[in-house]
Amino acid sequence: MKKVLVFILILASNMLYAQEVIKLYDVVPNSKTSDITEKSETAADGITRVSQVVSPEIIIYRPEKPNGTAVLICPGGGYRILAITHEGHDVARVFNQWGVTAFVLKYRLPDDKTMMDKTIGPLQDAERGIQLIRQNAKQWGVDPKKVGVMGFSAGGHLAASLSTKYTQEVIENHKHTSFRPDFSVLVYPVISFTDSLGHTGSRDNLIGKNPYPGKIRKFSNELLVNKKTPPAFLVHAKDDGAVPFGNSVVYYEALQKNKIPAAIRLFEKGGHGFGMHNKKEAGDWMSELQQWLVKEKFLKK
Repeated sequence: MKKVLVFILILASNMLYAQEVIKLYDVVPNSKTSDITEKSETAADGITRVSQVVSPEIIIYRPEKPNGTAVLICPGGGYRILAITHEGHDVARVFNQWGVTAFVLKYRLPDDKTMMDKTIGPLQDAERGIQLIRQNAKQWGVDPKKVGVMGFSAGGHLAASLSTKYTQEVIENHKHTSFRPDFSVLVYPVISFTDSLGHTGSRDNLIGKNPYPGKIRKFSNELLVNKKTPPAFLVHAKDDGAVPFGNSVVYYEALQKNKIPAAIRLFEKGGHGFGMHNKKEAGDWMSELQQWLVKEKFLKK
């Protein structure tokens, strides 16, 4: 009897967090032929890290009762790897509990060996992710006017780039689908590529070492905010030794200057890479995010 009960519980859990993997493209744009193959390694900390992505995809997590809201989740990893467990799959399952349809983006990481222009590779995949969600909105139970983006660390840079560069079409868009997210969630994000704030590893990996000043400005999202940039919820720890919390502050200030709804949650302690759970300081920022989404009418109470 106990074995049957366990089986039923597992079956119910799998139904609740139903997953489907969809390749982003039939033919991957901006790609070179190479012998590089994708790697996936799970470390002792339980985090699976994916690297050398050549065939990007979205992993769909559908809630039992979708409410129309959707989010495209971009894991971080310095544009070198994707910390796809605690900054991807785990987050998607929580969104499902809120009735949100979640899409984990396994995007290409910039590499001259696999791309003709590595600086646009990740953004191509983010645009394609939003494009697919909106074009299949009816099938997936999504309101095309409630599609957000979420990113952690370098994934936060990608999410912020999509939020500020959505008019820069770097993939084919024959149906003129909007790439603009309706909201963004940026968690200890790399926002700026300036010397004072930028995360050197992310910058080097995306645009190369010793970039000229104009290129730095082009990829510093705090300088690209305008009155149509989507509302944002930001999370950062002040003792982040990898990505200075000033990244979140300058983006928040740019949003405020343009009168765009925004909220920022700063922890005194937490370091970098804590995902949904900051073990160094009390406070459930995911609950605060949920309340903010309700306030901004992306979720119902």
